[in-house]
Order: sequence, then structure tokens, then C-alpha cells
Amino acid sequence: MARHARQPGEPDRDGQDKDGQRGRVTTEPASGAASGAVPAQERGPSHRWWVLGVIGLAQLMVVLDATIVNIALPSAQQDLGFSDGNRQWIVTAYALAFGSLLLLGGRIADLVGRRVVFLTGLVGFAVASAIGGAAPSFEVLVLARALQGVFGALLAPAALSLLTTTFTVPKERAKAFGIYGAIAGAGGAVGLLLGGVLTEYLNWRWCLYVNLLFAALAFIGGSRLLTAGAPANRPKLDIPGTLLVSAGLFCIVFGFSKAETNPWSSPQTWGFLLAGAVLVSAFAWWQTRAVHPLLPMRVVLDRDRAASFLAMFISGAGMFGVFLFLTYYLQKSLLYSPVSTGAAFLPMVAVMIVTSVTTTNTLVPRFGAKPIVPLGMGISAAAMAWLTTLNLSSSYLAHVLPPLICLGLGLGMIFATAMNLATAGVGARDAGVASAMVNTSQQVGGSIGTALLNTLATSAAADYLVGRKPTPAAVAQAQLESYSTAYWWSAGFFAVGLLVTVILYRRGAPRPHLVEAPEAARA
Repeated sequence: MARHARQPGEPDRDGQDKDGQRGRVTTEPASGAASGAVPAQERGPSHRWWVLGVIGLAQLMVVLDATIVNIALPSAQQDLGFSDGNRQWIVTAYALAFGSLLLLGGRIADLVGRRVVFLTGLVGFAVASAIGGAAPSFEVLVLARALQGVFGALLAPAALSLLTTTFTVPKERAKAFGIYGAIAGAGGAVGLLLGGVLTEYLNWRWCLYVNLLFAALAFIGGSRLLTAGAPANRPKLDIPGTLLVSAGLFCIVFGFSKAETNPWSSPQTWGFLLAGAVLVSAFAWWQTRAVHPLLPMRVVLDRDRAASFLAMFISGAGMFGVFLFLTYYLQKSLLYSPVSTGAAFLPMVAVMIVTSVTTTNTLVPRFGAKPIVPLGMGISAAAMAWLTTLNLSSSYLAHVLPPLICLGLGLGMIFATAMNLATAGVGARDAGVASAMVNTSQQVGGSIGTALLNTLATSAAADYLVGRKPTPAAVAQAQLESYSTAYWWSAGFFAVGLLVTVILYRRGAPRPHLVEAPEAARA
């Protein structure tokens, strides 16, 4: 029997094309040719890496904005004259809008096109930042922060889905996700440093104005490097699913944020949490019946992908907690300046970047995620437990730096690996919503972790002062008790993450997937 002649670019029986690339169908649809689009693999290598630079810059802006304002809050409060009770809304307004709209933002990127959503998100984020920087009142600043969250929910999933569809060759993809994962993990620490510098040497408004520079650079690069066009076979929008999940995530984030200022027995706390749980459960039920689901079950039912989403959720809860409480420890207990506090996190950031790139390029292709991510969870848990030994006489080099380096090592093993596997093998039409799930997991985990840890830490401090005179020494020790409680709970989060990921991740190196032709050019 005559053997079929393999055409150029056509995969052979084991999925290998003439260029030796496995697990990829490279035939370009007619729509792509008609629009003059160039497949991502056919562009020059430098072009793809410039695209990574643009995407990474946008992601850095979104991630650091979750922490950069924290250091500026005391100055903003003094300038605008709002109360301690209202102070939380500067942070919560951003988290509520961002966390509740991420899945919708990811689906809009799939519907409209990732390039146009990416650029729109950049412009909107810059405008909102300018409004916040010039805010004459507390109300305007809160509105600006909410608008930042809205456009961030468009920008973040579009950025990650562009990365997913641009880098499809496994070796390049590993390197790209190593860099991107390091940015996502280290962005919070960079925000603390940048916020400290801007607040100390300029004023708090520049913590918002600086986004205009980031957005301008990313917009110029994106408009030149990303090719225009609409996605082929665009999915339809699931309106009921969108309403259910947006309302559910809003209630969950809002409920945990209220727990910081209200007791858990308050209806404003448990009522919103219960409503959020019911709405998210209804959303999950609806997704199994919807004709065009917002979050198709094929995206979340893969074991490696589900493990990655949970890894991002758990590590987000632990990571944002340590940034908050270690910042307070360095400034209030060791009397560091804002700039010195931010600089103290830099070694952790450096270790995280090196570990992220090394892990995704060398370790995961050989051993898979099963030993890597659980090990990262274990190292992070150990680092958190180590931080509980800090006291008022601790020094940075001997006592703070070693656990920080361990934490950078652990988080570097988690973030890049989880982000890579969370989007690996996803069809191009689902890349936006899969990317949104990664960001949603981290953001909601961070919101829940911060609120829960803050509540537990406050209770620990109050319990320590019961029966004691509130002398300066007693208050200082109470603060240490609160930090230690937060670190122990964070260690517990990571210990749970170790168990979850060691159970869910498959053994062995990631299997190659057959994915749709890249749509970076068309999106």
C-alpha cells in the first residue's frame, strides 16, 4: 500500500513536523493568511522576546499596584484627611474590581481579540492612575482605584494569554514562563521598594503617576509588536455565568475584607461570604449546562491545570501575607525607612527570578511538576516557620535575610511552574479565560489570605495585652506575637499546598499537547 507523502508543516504519526517540533499543529488557517498574519513561530526570535518584554512590563504594573499604594497610605491619609476606618478602601476597591472581573476580562480577550483588549487595558489603567494621582478627595481616590481594578482585569488575562499563544515551542515557552512567573511573584516586593522610594523622595501621588510611564512604554511596544486582527471562531459570551461568577467573587473578596474591621459573627462578614459561596457554586453548576460556558470544564478538569490553579491560590494567600507583616515588622519593630524596607526584599526577588528560570528550563522538563511545586511549598512553609523566630533584637543579615532567601527559592519553584502548566495545552479560543483563572486564583487567594491573616494577627496582639499594662515594651511584644501568628498560619497554608499538589500533579515530565495554531498574530 502506498505511503502517504507528508506535506511541509504536516505532523507525522508521532506528532513531529519537518522542523522537529512535537505536539503542535502549525498549519495556519485561511483566515490568518487572508489577514496577512504571521504565525508566532515564524517571526524572528528577537521579535518574540520583545513581545515578552512588553507583556512582562504590563504584568509588573498590575502586580506591583497591589502593594505600591500600601506604603503610600499614611501620607495619602494625612493629605486627604480620611479616617483609619476608611483607609482599607484604598486597597479593597482595587481588589474587589480586579478579583471579581478577571474571568470576564479573560473571556472578553477571547471574544474581541487579545491585542485590542491589551492596549485598551493599558490606556484605561493609565487614565485611572492619573485620576488617582490627582485625586482631590478620598472619594475620587477610591473611584480611581476601582477603575484601576476594572482595567487591570482586562489587562492581566490578555497579557498572559498573549504569552501563551506567542510561545508554543516547549523550550522557549519554559524560558518565557520562567521570566513571567518571576515577575508575577516578585511584583509585590518591587511595589514595596518603588513605593518607598517614591513616597520618601517625591510624594504619595507618584505611586500612581508612575503607572503612566509603565503604560506608555508597554503601549508603544504593544502597538508596534502585536499584530491586529479578530480571533477566528470566537466564542459567545455566557451572560448568566458572567453575572454569577462576578457577583460571587465580589461577595467573597468583600466578605473577607470586612473581616478586617468587623467580627466574623457580623452579617456583613459571614453574610457576604455565604452569598459568595452560593453564587460560585451556582456558577459551577451552570457551567456544566451552558451552551457557551464562560469557564469551560475542559479548562479546569485537567489534573495538572487544577493543581496549578490551587497552587496559585494557596501561594498567593501566603505570599501577600508575608509582604504585609514583614513590612510592618521592619518598619515598626526594627525602625527601617520605607526605602530600606523595600530594599530588604531585593535578595528574595533575585533568588525568585533565578529559581523561576532554572526550574522551568531545566528541572520541570526532566522531572515534571510533581516533585518541584510540592518541594517549593515545603521550602516556603519552612521559611514562614523560620520567620517566627524574629524578635526586637534580630538583625537583617543574621535573622531576616536567610528565611527571605528560602522563601524566594520556594516561591520561584511554585509560580513559574504553576503558570506554565495552568495554560499548557489550552486551545487558543480558551487561552484568555484560562489565563484569567491563573490571575483570579492568585488575586482571590491574596485577598483572602491578607484579610484572614490580618484578623488572626490582630486577635493575637489583643490577647497578649489582656491583663498587661500597655507599656511601649508590652505593645512592641504584642506586635511580635501578631506577626508570629500570621507567619505560622502562612506556613500552614503552604503545608496544605504541599499535600494538594503532591496528590494532584501527575508524575513525570509534562506531556506534549496538540494545540490550535497560535493566535498571537490574529489577536
